[in-house]
Amino acid sequence: MNFLTRFQPVLLSVLRIAAAYMFMLHGSAKLFALPHVEMFDNLQILSLYGAAGILEFFGGLLLLLGLFTRPVAFILSGQMAVAYFMAHASEAPLFPLLNGGEAAALFSFIFIYIAAAGGGAWALDNKFAKNKF
Repeated sequence: MNFLTRFQPVLLSVLRIAAAYMFMLHGSAKLFALPHVEMFDNLQILSLYGAAGILEFFGGLLLLLGLFTRPVAFILSGQMAVAYFMAHASEAPLFPLLNGGEAAALFSFIFIYIAAAGGGAWALDNKFAKNKF
């Protein structure tokens, strides 16, 4: 499978963009009711869910663009780890399928990988990086 190695930087960008878009949807549902999720009706912006929505939408937007990719991904990974343990782990902590925490766990691991690997070939961070000698 060595022939896939040459696609690694582009596929890392595809993973980052897809995960960021899906993550942003959680934030836009909380902040803008788009898409509408009844659970988030009357959400208070200064609540825990409101803070999560801000991180999800604006952090997701930065990841989508590939700006400040590593620190943003690190913060969002932590957010999702906290979300998993606060909202899901009290029921069957070792079984995300049973406690509804698959998305939080996957986002946490995807984002920590992106924090370590960077944004890939299509990240705007690459445009602003200093010249390398």
